[in-house]
Amino acid sequence: MKDKQAIFCNDKSHHMERFLEVCLLLLLYDEIGYGYGLIEQLVNFGFSPEDLNVSTLYRTLRKMEGEGLVTSLWEESDQGPKRRVYEITLEGKENLDQWIKILKMRKSKIENLIVQYDKKIVDTTSDLSD
Repeated sequence: MKDKQAIFCNDKSHHMERFLEVCLLLLLYDEIGYGYGLIEQLVNFGFSPEDLNVSTLYRTLRKMEGEGLVTSLWEESDQGPKRRVYEITLEGKENLDQWIKILKMRKSKIENLIVQYDKKIVDTTSDLSD
């Protein structure tokens, strides 16, 4: 069987870029963020720094800015050159609210599926032991 991380986090068919957008909106909900700082925080959502391509992050942030979900500006940095910082917009907050509702609904359906699966496994196992 393939490595679990590879199957569930890197497979493009799982639309991880969309999940990345939702995670970024949540990270930006209360405070502005910048690229490398956001990458460090994305670890909390299962993204590994090695697996998350910096260009993918910035491409996603630019796309989100084009959709009006975030805004950006250049900010002076105490530790080097100017850096682009991102902030969620009101539209971004509304989008995040909608995504969380969708994810909660999907979570409920997935939990129901797992319960049904577990019942079948228990039934099959008890049939075999009889």
